[in-house]
Amino acid sequence: MRQLSRHLSFANVISCIALFVALSGAAYAAKTTLGRHAVKTRNLANGSVTTLKLHRGSVTTLKLKDGAVTGPKIGPGAVGATALAAGSVRSAQLGGGVVTEGKLKNGAVTESKLFNSAVTNSKIGPNAVSAGKLQDGAVSSGKLAPGLLGQLVKNVSYVGATSATDSEPKAKTVTASCPAGKQVTGGGARVLGAEATTVVITESVPAVVAEKRTGWTATASEVGTPLGKPWAVEAIAICAEF
Repeated sequence: MRQLSRHLSFANVISCIALFVALSGAAYAAKTTLGRHAVKTRNLANGSVTTLKLHRGSVTTLKLKDGAVTGPKIGPGAVGATALAAGSVRSAQLGGGVVTEGKLKNGAVTESKLFNSAVTNSKIGPNAVSAGKLQDGAVSSGKLAPGLLGQLVKNVSYVGATSATDSEPKAKTVTASCPAGKQVTGGGARVLGAEATTVVITESVPAVVAEKRTGWTATASEVGTPLGKPWAVEAIAICAEF
């Protein structure tokens, strides 16, 4: 003790106490755990939080900032069909030309999925609309071009007229006239009489009045020796509206 006291001084004692306190504090600090929320964002160096340091499921939707997950941050094949909520992909979220014909499932585009007036003439291929695809009554007069409509006939009717029946050898003529508002589109003629074997049709033509085809005219005559038997000629007109 006497030898030890000979080396002790005030400075040596103070130095030993300071060293003891410093070592005790380091040991205490090493054993102290961090409290909840003790590490703030400002305490983290850039790039210090890597994928391996994230607990599974720790990054939830609520923890993502709006617009934080951009295209370059999504790995190839990361978003599969099962990861998409129903109705999450809308037309506004699809880029131009993203949905090509090859990406559409057969029968995927139904009538209910087509916007009004979405299918225009320019989008219909040649011969795409066949007779089997037209509903009964779908093609009305209002859907026909004026030039085509003018060439079609409507409300067709047949009108017949017969000349007098006698044995006179002179020619007989008769006209079957169309009803008002109609014009003749065709017609025919025939000889009536069981024994009228020598009577022939000499004229079968449309009847024209004021440049309108108003009916059908037929003329028949005897040939050779007078028949001496009763006969007649009949005209038949095919009439329609235009």
